[in-house]
Amino acid sequence: MEYIGIIVAAVASLIVGAVATLVVTRRNAKSRANTIIEKAQLEAEVLKNNEVIKGKEEGLAIKSEAEKQANARLSKVQSSEAKLKQRELQLNQLQGELARKKNETDSLKITLDNQLNVLEDRKKEVDKMERSVRDTLEHVSGLSAEEAKEKLVESLKDEAKTAAASYINDIMDDAKMTATKEAKRIIVETIQRVATETAIENAVTVFHIENDEIKGRIIGREGRNIRALEAATGIEIIVDDTPEAIVLSGFDPVRREIARLALHQLVSDGRIHPARIEEVVAKVRKQVEEEIIETGKRTAIDLGIHGLHPELIRLIGKMKYRSSYGQNLLQHSRETANLCATMASELGLNPKKARRAGLLHDIGKVPDDEPELPHALLGMKLAEQYKEKPDICNAIGAHHDELEASSMYAPIVQVCDAISGARPGARREIVEAYIKRLNDLERLALSYPGVVKTYAIQAGRELRVIVGADKISDEETEKLSNEIAQKIQDELTYPGQVRITVIRETRAVSYAK
Repeated sequence: MEYIGIIVAAVASLIVGAVATLVVTRRNAKSRANTIIEKAQLEAEVLKNNEVIKGKEEGLAIKSEAEKQANARLSKVQSSEAKLKQRELQLNQLQGELARKKNETDSLKITLDNQLNVLEDRKKEVDKMERSVRDTLEHVSGLSAEEAKEKLVESLKDEAKTAAASYINDIMDDAKMTATKEAKRIIVETIQRVATETAIENAVTVFHIENDEIKGRIIGREGRNIRALEAATGIEIIVDDTPEAIVLSGFDPVRREIARLALHQLVSDGRIHPARIEEVVAKVRKQVEEEIIETGKRTAIDLGIHGLHPELIRLIGKMKYRSSYGQNLLQHSRETANLCATMASELGLNPKKARRAGLLHDIGKVPDDEPELPHALLGMKLAEQYKEKPDICNAIGAHHDELEASSMYAPIVQVCDAISGARPGARREIVEAYIKRLNDLERLALSYPGVVKTYAIQAGRELRVIVGADKISDEETEKLSNEIAQKIQDELTYPGQVRITVIRETRAVSYAK
């Protein structure tokens, strides 16, 4: 029992201590809570004061900005008002000036009306005096006014013709002195800078053999070998008494070359029979086609011409086996190309374009088919087909005046083509055609009235015209020379140029008896 009392007393003391501790803790917590609340209230008050201050500052800034904008607008309005007042003053001044000018114009108009009236009166007086003078002149001269006018016009016409002819002669002489000199310089320099050998081609090729025994093998039994060779190549093979030679005749140089190479292989091999002939001819034809393409490529590279269509390159190579009036076509085209480049450089044009046009100008002479078109127009169509530029195509088509020239390259190609063909020995001209050309020149000049005799000299490069002194005056000789030159240029075809010299001579003959 004593133990229980002790324990109860201890527990009671513990509970009293715990309650006292709890009371103290509660007081402390309440005190801390009050402290936190007071601190929060102070912070809230501070934040409130800061926000109020910040709001006041922003309000002041907005107010200041609004005042600035208002002041700016006010200044603009005041400036606009000042400008309007200034314009109003200017308008008032202009109105006053216009009113003053109107008054001046009215007074000037009145003055002009008065002067017009005076002039009208004077005009009437002048007309009256003119009629009087005309009547007096008609009475004195015995001619009416219309007749006198016609005589005056006729005399003025004659004087004008004489003066115009003299003026034209002076201009022509001056132009000839400068233009002819410059043209000769360019042409001579071009010709001198491009030196090319000239050669005449024939329609036959001579195939040399070592001995005449080979002729029999070429002919074959009953002529079967030579017939097979002619059928395969399209060339006439002439085996006659000519020692150590066989003649290949044909107008197509490509076929003649194929026949020559085939004969060379057959004779070297020794096996000559129809089957072998066909085999060799086919092989040689393929080799010649490859050689044609290679020649075209080499020609384009030598001349510095790039970007040509493969078909154009093949046609250029084919020119090697063609001729024009006996002149090798490829050699002529190369020479024309170089001449065109040199002349274009002298004239300040593009030499590459000129060289390209010069090389392709006769491309219409070597097509695979034979359309019924002039070679210039056919060449132009081929160039257009293979995407050549328009000025190059025009130069090709216009180099024989079958098409109107649209660029400076066309006359350059035309001139250089004539230079290449007119070289001594470059082309072969038939005697009959040569004589006909001379006769045409003389006949054309004789068709003019007053011409007594004509002489075509220097291989048709000069035409001398003798006129009657009693039929044509000195002034008319120049006119006649120009007319004959123009007619020759329009109607005749000739290489180079023709000089026309008109000679007027007066002779006095008497006899002593």
